[in-house]
Amino acid sequence: MATRFWILLALLICLPADAAEVAGVKFDDTTQVSGTALKLNGAGLRKRAFFQVYAIGLYVADRKLDLISQPGPKRVAIHMLRDVDADTFTEALVDGMRPNHDEATMKALEPRIAQLSAIMGELKEAKEGMNIALDLVGSETRILINGKQAGRAIAGEDFYRALLRVWLGENPVQDDLKKSLLGGG
Repeated sequence: MATRFWILLALLICLPADAAEVAGVKFDDTTQVSGTALKLNGAGLRKRAFFQVYAIGLYVADRKLDLISQPGPKRVAIHMLRDVDADTFTEALVDGMRPNHDEATMKALEPRIAQLSAIMGELKEAKEGMNIALDLVGSETRILINGKQAGRAIAGEDFYRALLRVWLGENPVQDDLKKSLLGGG
C-alpha cells in the first residue's frame, strides 16, 4: 500500500504543468495582475524574416471567454530575444494595429499611440533579455519593464484591445503566433 502511495505521488509530481517554454524562455502557468490570478492561455514566438524577435505569453482570467473583450485584468508578457530600437518596436506594434482597425479608430488611438511611443522612447531600446509586460488594470494599459512601471498608464480599455488585436485580430502579425497564443500551438 505504501509503495503505491509513493508511485502515485511520483507520477503526480512528474505531470506537466500548463507552463510553457518558448525559445528557451519559460512562462509560468499563472501570474498576478492587480491582485487577480491570471492563467497562461498560450505562448509563442514572434519572428521577423528568419530572426527570433521575442517570446510572448498571454495571461487571462478565463480561457473560455473571448480573449480580447473579456473584462478584468490581462497581461501580455514579452521577453526580448534580440535588441530592437524603441522606434522600431513601437512602429511594429502600430503596423500590427492598422490592418485590424479602420481609419477612424486609428485616428482616435493616435494620442495614446504617441504616449506608448514616448514611454518606449525613454528606454531608447528594447534590449535582449528585457521583459516587457503590457497589463490591463481597470481601464488602463500599464507598461512594466523588468517588473517596474514605465511612464504613466495609458487610458482606455479600447487601447488595450487594439494592442491585443496585433496578435489576435482578424489580421494578426503572424498566423502561427496567434494560434499559439490562443492555446493551440
